[in-house]
Amino acid sequence: MKKLMTKINHLLTLLLITATLNSFAQHDEIPLWDNIPGAVKNENYNEEFRLDSKGNPNAIRQVKTPTLKPFLVKNSSDNNPAVVVCPGGGYAVLSHIKEGDQIAEWLNSLGISAFVLKYRLPSDAIMENKTIGPLQDAQEAIRTLRRHAKDWHLDPEKIGIIGFSAGGHLASTASTHYNDDVYNTENISARPDFSMLIYPVISMENGITHNGSKVNLLGKNPTEALIEKYSNEKQVNENTPPTILIHSTDDHAVPVENSINYYMALKANKVPAEMHIYEDGGHGFGLGRSGTHTQWPEACENWLRANNIISEKPIYMFSYFKGNGEDGLHLAYSIDGFKWIALKNDKSFLTPEVGKDKLMRDPCIIKGGDGRYHMVWTVSWTDKGIGYASSKDLIHWSEQQFIPVMEHEKGTRNTWAPEITFNEKTGEYIIYWASTVIGKFPETQTNEDKGYNHRMYYTKTKDFETFTPTKLFYEPGFNVIDATIQKVNKDNYVMFLKDETKKPVQKNLKVAFSNNLEGPYSEASEPITGNYWAEGPTAIKVNGKWMVYFDKYTDHKYGAVQSSDLKSWKDISDKIEFPKGTRHGTIFTISQKEFEKLKEQ
Repeated sequence: MKKLMTKINHLLTLLLITATLNSFAQHDEIPLWDNIPGAVKNENYNEEFRLDSKGNPNAIRQVKTPTLKPFLVKNSSDNNPAVVVCPGGGYAVLSHIKEGDQIAEWLNSLGISAFVLKYRLPSDAIMENKTIGPLQDAQEAIRTLRRHAKDWHLDPEKIGIIGFSAGGHLASTASTHYNDDVYNTENISARPDFSMLIYPVISMENGITHNGSKVNLLGKNPTEALIEKYSNEKQVNENTPPTILIHSTDDHAVPVENSINYYMALKANKVPAEMHIYEDGGHGFGLGRSGTHTQWPEACENWLRANNIISEKPIYMFSYFKGNGEDGLHLAYSIDGFKWIALKNDKSFLTPEVGKDKLMRDPCIIKGGDGRYHMVWTVSWTDKGIGYASSKDLIHWSEQQFIPVMEHEKGTRNTWAPEITFNEKTGEYIIYWASTVIGKFPETQTNEDKGYNHRMYYTKTKDFETFTPTKLFYEPGFNVIDATIQKVNKDNYVMFLKDETKKPVQKNLKVAFSNNLEGPYSEASEPITGNYWAEGPTAIKVNGKWMVYFDKYTDHKYGAVQSSDLKSWKDISDKIEFPKGTRHGTIFTISQKEFEKLKEQ
């Protein structure tokens, strides 16, 4: 009976752990084990933070309860690659911020889900065998990701590991000792599919090892057999995962030969490998301080793309008009979001055919849920509708349509700067624009605005054949135009908009927020642009930072501001370059394959 109750209690504990793993909150630490293998009970051994000179925690000591801290790719239902992150610290502490959380956020920006591993630091006080304790945790972390791949939208065949310093030793141990039977488990592979080793400890051999890591892991007097076993350059074989190594020549804590010797072993066994050795950086530089080593994240990104772990980098595209919009659609591209180059020698890709004036101003292009590109634009200064066309390749376009979105309003003076956003939840497209309706909103009517007093209106459609009745979209209490919306995360949206007020002069860009694409949106923020007139905002995230581009129309050039949090903005207009004469455009992305075809035009 006692044995039966023990089994039942064990099963209940396992079910509780599984339920926790399936329903955790983002960034909440989740337990790695229900029963930690080889654990020694010690009530006097407790986790604590190491503090820096200012009293801020910068590392964790005396870890005895291992956890995973998830950083899942947001707004994705795809099977994403995932990486277990192993912070360094000489097997004495864990540098959980610089080599943990910050690394996870960087991986997220590449479309990789990350799990920071708080692994047990080897100690006889809490382990029967301290040498295998960290490896047990690393193996179980890999298995946990594969076990819950479906729940967390992970690709079970793209589970990697990254390690820094002593965490690099653990990552290389996991990459060479994945078949070691260090605890009882079900038949799930613990082999990482790829590994990234950053200024790693690799060897336990005297003269090359980091002695602190060696003593902490193997003890003061390890046997030659133990030293050889955990000198991972000697454990590489043809099944070792593809690896990229990062090190600096002037690393005086962990000699660069650690990486060199591991690379040579990979090469000898014909394992795909790449190594970057930088002139400077010393040891423990994390994502970089200053100097050549700051390029390593980009090197890793390129390696991940080349090995098909993450998808190819998209090409940034810019749709715009020139002059008054008579000749139609122009397109430019950028690799980095800063330098923009016109395609087709800056000639038009599509000539306007609809509307009173047959113009193609303010062209907005998005890729819809059907895989086609959908474009709306301003057709005239005085029309009551907008233009629409679609394309599968941005080269061949459908017949142009005129959509009479404001025909029902007799007092409509204009229909300007339409934008389009696809609602993934409903499968609908929402089209929104600025119009002045004579007699409406008299409280903000001024002579200085020449009778214009815009508000934002919208309609919805699933097929661009039938449309919902036009409704008022956004009424901020001032003359508003040029709104564009971006999804911030699963439940939040940001609207970038122009305050068109001329008395007192605004002519600047602001932001508003909502937890629903259709609104309601918050009050407009303070201006995010400077002491100049700006219009036609368009926004996208580049390397994890929001970039908002806009037309400095009185200065006859383009500008941009940048933010990490949508609150604090920095003007980076001096860092961007656009084709001469660019007017009010929209940014979107295309694949490399699509771009190659477009370049041929």
